[in-house]
Amino acid sequence: MSENLLKELIDNNAQYAKGEAVHRSAYPGKQPIRPAKRTAVVACMDARMDVEDMLGLQTGDAHIIRNAGGVVTEDALRCLIISHHLLDTKDFLVVHHTRCGMLAFSDELLRMGLEGDAKSVEVLRGATKRQFEPCGCSSVSPSVFHAFRGDLEPLDGEATPSQIERLEWDVRRSLSRILNHPWLPTEGSDKITARGFIYDVDTGKLQEVSYPGPMGGL
Repeated sequence: MSENLLKELIDNNAQYAKGEAVHRSAYPGKQPIRPAKRTAVVACMDARMDVEDMLGLQTGDAHIIRNAGGVVTEDALRCLIISHHLLDTKDFLVVHHTRCGMLAFSDELLRMGLEGDAKSVEVLRGATKRQFEPCGCSSVSPSVFHAFRGDLEPLDGEATPSQIERLEWDVRRSLSRILNHPWLPTEGSDKITARGFIYDVDTGKLQEVSYPGPMGGL
C-alpha cells in the first residue's frame, strides 16, 4: 500500500473518531466498476462498524468484504482473487475490532451447543445473555466458525491487553493467508499489498497490527 493512501485513510479515520463526517452518503451518480482507490477491505460484520465512514471511503472507492470476525476465509480469498485479477485492486486491508463476539466462544463449544450438549448450552447462554436454543442435530456445514484462538472472554468485554493480543493473532493469520496465497502475487508488476488493523469500537480509532509476528498457539 502506498504511504500516501495509508496516510489518507488514517487521517480520515482520525476525523471520524472526532465525530466529523468524511463519507458522503448521497448517491454519487454513475460510477465505473473498478474501485477508484484500487483497494479491498475485509472487515467484521459487527453493527458498530461502518467501514466506509471510519475510513472515509466514498461510493466506488473500494470493495468491502464482511463476515463474522473479518476473517480471511476461503470465501474472502475467493473475493480478493476476483477483486485483484478481474477488477484491478492491489491494496488489501484486514480490519478486526475490539469487543468482538468471536472472542467469546470456540468452534467446538458452539458446535456442541447447537447439537444440544447441555453444558455447552449453559455456557453459551451465560456468554450471550440470551436464551440460546440448541437445534438438536448435527451438520457438516459450516465445517468451521473461525472463532479466535485463546482463552474465552465475556461477550462484548472490555478491551484488555489479552483481548488485543488475541485480535492481533487473528489479524496476522488473515494477513498470512493473503500474502502466501499462490494466486495473490506479492512480487512483480501485478503485486498486491496487505495490511492489518484493529478498530476500537469505543473510540472510533484504528491501530495498525505489525506483521509478521505471533499468531497464537492451540
